[in-house]
Amino acid sequence: MVIKYKAFENLYQDSVSLMQISARLNKIVGVDEASVVMGTEANLSRMADAGFGDNIVAKPNDLVIAVKGEEEACNTAIEQAQQALTAKPDEGSGGASFSPPLTSFALGLEQHADANLALISVPGEYAAAEAIKALNLGLNVMMFSDNVSLADELQIKQLAQKKALMVMGPDCGTAIINGIPLGFANVVRRGAIGVVAASGTGLQEATCRIHQLGGGVSQAMGTGGHDLHQDIGGISMLQGLLALAEDDATKVIVLISKPPAAAIAERILATAAQVDKPVVVHFLGQADSQATATGVYFAHSLAHSAEVAVAVLRNQALPNAQFILSAQVQEQVTTLKTQLTPTQRYIRGVFAGGTFCFEAQIIASQYGLSAFSNTPIQGNHCLEDVWTSQQHTIVDLGDDDFTQGRPHPMIDPSLRNQRMLQDARDASTAVILFDVVLGYGASEEPLAELLDTLDQIRNEQVSMPALIAHVCGTDLDPQARDVIRQALEDAGVIIADSNADAAHLAAYFVSQLG
Repeated sequence: MVIKYKAFENLYQDSVSLMQISARLNKIVGVDEASVVMGTEANLSRMADAGFGDNIVAKPNDLVIAVKGEEEACNTAIEQAQQALTAKPDEGSGGASFSPPLTSFALGLEQHADANLALISVPGEYAAAEAIKALNLGLNVMMFSDNVSLADELQIKQLAQKKALMVMGPDCGTAIINGIPLGFANVVRRGAIGVVAASGTGLQEATCRIHQLGGGVSQAMGTGGHDLHQDIGGISMLQGLLALAEDDATKVIVLISKPPAAAIAERILATAAQVDKPVVVHFLGQADSQATATGVYFAHSLAHSAEVAVAVLRNQALPNAQFILSAQVQEQVTTLKTQLTPTQRYIRGVFAGGTFCFEAQIIASQYGLSAFSNTPIQGNHCLEDVWTSQQHTIVDLGDDDFTQGRPHPMIDPSLRNQRMLQDARDASTAVILFDVVLGYGASEEPLAELLDTLDQIRNEQVSMPALIAHVCGTDLDPQARDVIRQALEDAGVIIADSNADAAHLAAYFVSQLG
């Protein structure tokens, strides 16, 4: 095995594009691992940790391609990456005109004076400065960038408050603004329900479920995962809530977050109670099924928040949040139980979506199941080795533990498939619980390797674990959701309608094993 790298001076590309190129290179036969990143100190350190060595020389504005594997395959990967990075766009005009690259927000505004939103996807140490530039030009901001300090985030959001502008992020991976999906997002119909969420896949789950129920989304705004931290104070969620309250197209508002600091939760609920529109609130792990006199409704899961919002919009009875096991699935569970050995006792949850991992842990705990995780909820345990499952294990493969030098598993599910195969080979695994996330930014062919992995599991295992999954997406997404669901069912996977239902089913199944 050899390690090769090439650096391109002053060649900036956004992180989503680089992750997509990395994913393509990782599929080349003979390539063990490939990474395409900007040459920041943090990225070079992560690449060294991922085994690419510490001799890569690059500046923060340089683009680095690093590959491990067979020498010929590495050469091919670097050549293909170079072609992808330097290819000229299709010259539909026949070369008659030339537009210089836009190298600043100011230049962009000169050509597009009506623009009012800047999307920032640069290394975290530079993102704050770019956000401040955008705000000072009167632009709202979506910060896809992560690794921004809390102090910088507070400064950015306080400046936005003064200027009556909205900041989505840092680490905002998902938004739908005026019907346009940004970052990792799904295609949903326009409608009367507005969503503000401090979690990317949480926002995706809610908007997809709204669409599946026949509803539509007016706006969907991410706040970034740290917005409800005590030091930030929920600035973006409160701004989003008030903006939707003033939006004529929005009739019902949904707020989603992992458990916020107590004082922040109280402030958000107090503001929601003063809004002259129904507000559905779901703080994961903190549920109250009763509507208040002030028009604030509490949901029990990500999907339930969408179901409540649609019911409120239609003036219908609130949906029951209780998990109901259908007769068909009950029959499947009974059959699967008879196929397991006495050693098969544990859930192995393998997630690309961080909030899906969090929600699955919460639901498993409701069945008395204590799990290990690289991102444990309160009461669960840290994995001793994130690469090896122990007892009940529910992992977030999109966390930094797994993405250093690698594309996110929603872009390249190879690591997810490898983990599923590894867990299936463990004689103690009773059920493998996983997600498949569709939409823009996600893998264009999510079934390509997954079905091969399922075939390998089926052919290798004398006693195959139960397979339970949820496909987060809509019929309008670039990937064919119904085709994917059917193909997985044909491969022996039980498909749930939501992440919560999938987690309930897995936990129920394991709890019946005795």
